Amino acid sequence: MVQEIYIRDDGIFPGNSLPALLYKQALDIPLIFAAAYVQSQFAEHNWTNSWDAGIFTFHHYHSITHEVLGIYSGKAQAQLGGDHGPVLILEKGDVLVIPAGVAHRNLNEKNAIAVVGAYPEGMDYDMNYGKPGERPDADRRIAQVPMPENDPLSGRTGELIRTWSIKQWL
Repeated sequence: MVQEIYIRDDGIFPGNSLPALLYKQALDIPLIFAAAYVQSQFAEHNWTNSWDAGIFTFHHYHSITHEVLGIYSGKAQAQLGGDHGPVLILEKGDVLVIPAGVAHRNLNEKNAIAVVGAYPEGMDYDMNYGKPGERPDADRRIAQVPMPENDPLSGRTGELIRTWSIKQWL
């Protein structure tokens, strides 16, 4: 089951009409080479340009791409959408897809969880922090981010494609 989390503009962070998607326990993490396993799962569906680290402890968002996070170790609370946004429990095996414009941060220590992040079609990413002057340019960039061709776990038949395709036309 995939949880849809809607994050709207809070006046500081843009949010997105597309929901963030939380896939609980979607990855069967191996005991060795866990990060490489997650990277390969995402790359199989063309979510690349990956990195391996924790999640920043400050609010940030991307205005030129969507992002997927695959948790391969640990457990932490992550907040979406700014100081008043929902708090999610992320743990080993979870996958979180974050639409462009949705702020996110780790409420625990940066390295409380180990994460592989990736981007559809290997898109580059930028960093935005909700500072004065970022918008409306960031809003224009977010509106131009293309729909991913694949769900990061299931390709063209995955939950992201089904859910986001419907929301895109509402």
